[in-house]
Amino acid sequence: MNIVVYDNPECGTSRNVVSILESAGYQPTIIEYLETGWTRSQLIGLFAAAGLTPRDALRVSKSPAEEMGLTNLSVTDDELLSAMVENPILVNRPFVCTPKGTRLCRPSEAVLDLIDRYPPGPFMKEDGSLLIDADGRRVA
Repeated sequence: MNIVVYDNPECGTSRNVVSILESAGYQPTIIEYLETGWTRSQLIGLFAAAGLTPRDALRVSKSPAEEMGLTNLSVTDDELLSAMVENPILVNRPFVCTPKGTRLCRPSEAVLDLIDRYPPGPFMKEDGSLLIDADGRRVA
C-alpha cells in the first residue's frame, strides 16, 4: 500500500502516526512539509481529497495564525491558502494519503481508518494511551 505522510517530526501526533504505520509494517513516504513547503495547487488538492476547507486545515495552536489575523472569519480561503504557502507551519498536521483516502489524522488513531492492518498489540501512543489491545483489536 502506497502511503504518504505530510509530517512534522517535532509534532507528537505526527510521530504517533508514523509509528503506527511503521509498526503495522508499512513504509510510508514521509514529506517534511516545513522543509519542502507547499504549492497552492498541492494544498487545494490535499484539502479537497480530505474534504476540508483551508479554514478547517488551519493550524491555530502553536502557530502564528492568530497574530497574523487569520482566525478572523472575514479572511477568505484564497487569503488562507496564500498565507499557508508563505508559512507552511499554518497547515495542521499530519495529513495522510492512502488508497483508502486522505485525512488530517488528528487524533493520530484516525490513521487506523486508512490502513488494512494494525500494529501488533498491545500498541500504545507516545503518551502511554492504549491504541491496540493485546489481541490486536482497536481500543475505542
